[in-house]
Amino acid sequence: MTLRARLSHSFASFDLDVELEVPPGVTAVFGPSGSGKTTIINMIAGLVQPDQGRVHLGDDILLDICANTCVPPHKRRMGYVFQDGRLFPHLSVARNIRFGARFAGLGALAQEADVIDLLGIGPLMDRLPGKLSGGERQRVALARALLSSPRMLLMDEPLAALDGPRKDEVLPYLEALRNETDLPILYVSHAIDEVARLAGHLILLHQGRIQMQGPTAKLLSEPGALPYVGLREAGSILTAQVVEHDPDGLTQLDVSGAKLVLPGVSVEEGETLVIRVLAQDVLISLEYPKGLSSRNIMAVTITDIHKGDGPGVVTTLQLGEQSLLARITARAAEELNLRPGLTCFAIIKATTVPRSSIGRAKAVTS
Repeated sequence: MTLRARLSHSFASFDLDVELEVPPGVTAVFGPSGSGKTTIINMIAGLVQPDQGRVHLGDDILLDICANTCVPPHKRRMGYVFQDGRLFPHLSVARNIRFGARFAGLGALAQEADVIDLLGIGPLMDRLPGKLSGGERQRVALARALLSSPRMLLMDEPLAALDGPRKDEVLPYLEALRNETDLPILYVSHAIDEVARLAGHLILLHQGRIQMQGPTAKLLSEPGALPYVGLREAGSILTAQVVEHDPDGLTQLDVSGAKLVLPGVSVEEGETLVIRVLAQDVLISLEYPKGLSSRNIMAVTITDIHKGDGPGVVTTLQLGEQSLLARITARAAEELNLRPGLTCFAIIKATTVPRSSIGRAKAVTS
C-alpha cells in the first residue's frame, strides 16, 4: 500500500507546498526545525487541515479539499508515534497497548504476542509508564500503535527525547519493524544518523518545500544535498557483508570487494549491514600507504570534486558500485592534483565509525 499526498498551506513565516509518495518501508522527512516536517505528518494524520490538498492511501481518499472530503483522524487507521510516547500514566503497559487494539476490531489480540515479541516488551507488561526508561516508553508507544492494526505508521521524531544509549537501545527494534512488516512508514527526523540506518527513501525539506528526494544511500552521497544535510553530517552509506569475526574483537566486512575492518559487530557472519561513514573521517592518499595504523585502505577512483564557499572540498570516490565521500581542504586537493578519473586510496580509521552508525540492511525478497 502506498500513500500519495499533495499539500499546501500558508503560514506567517513560509508557505508549505509539497507532493510526496510513501511506499512500503521507511520514508524519512529530514530538515531543520521549522521547515514543516511535523505539519506534513499532522496533515496526513488528519490533525491539521491544509488550505488545499489531497491524501490517498491505497485506493482510499482520506482528504480532498476540492471535493469537500475529509476522513476524521480516528477513521484513517494510521498509527501515530509521538516524540514523547504519550502513554496513559495510570494504565499498565498491558492496558496501554490494548487501548490501541480497541480500534483494530477482531483479531487484534491474536497479534499481541507477535508485537510483544517483536518489540521485546514482555517483561514490562505489569509496569506503569513512570517506571519505564525513555527507550522502553517509546517501544510501548510503538506497540500500542501497531496493535491498532494500522495501514500506515507515522513517526514524529520518536527518538529525539532520548540520549545516545537509549537511542541505540530502540534503533534495532525499529530496524526489526521495518524488516518484518510491509507497512508504509513516514519517519520525521532531524537526526541524519537515524535516517541513514532506517530509511530506504529520503525527502529533504526546507522552508516548506521539498528540495531533493530519492533513495537514501544515493541522496546522501550527492554533493548537491550538502546544503540541506550540513557539511559536518556529510557522509556515505555503504552496504557491507560480514565475512568473519577475528579473535581480537575486530570484524571483517566486504564492501564491493574491498575489506573493511571495524570493532566487533554483534551479528552473524554472512549478514548484510549498512554503515554510515562521515566524509570528514576519510583520508586520501595517492599511493598505497605504508607504516600506517589504519587497516582500512581501499583503492578508489575520483568521480567528482565539489568546491563550496569555504576552504574545504568534498570528493566523491567510486568504490566498486558504491560511492564514498571524503571531505578535505581545497589546498590538499590542489597539492595532490586530485581530479576526476584519478585512481587513489581511501583510508578509514576503524574507530571513527560508532556503533550507532552500523545497522542491519533490509532484506530483499524475490
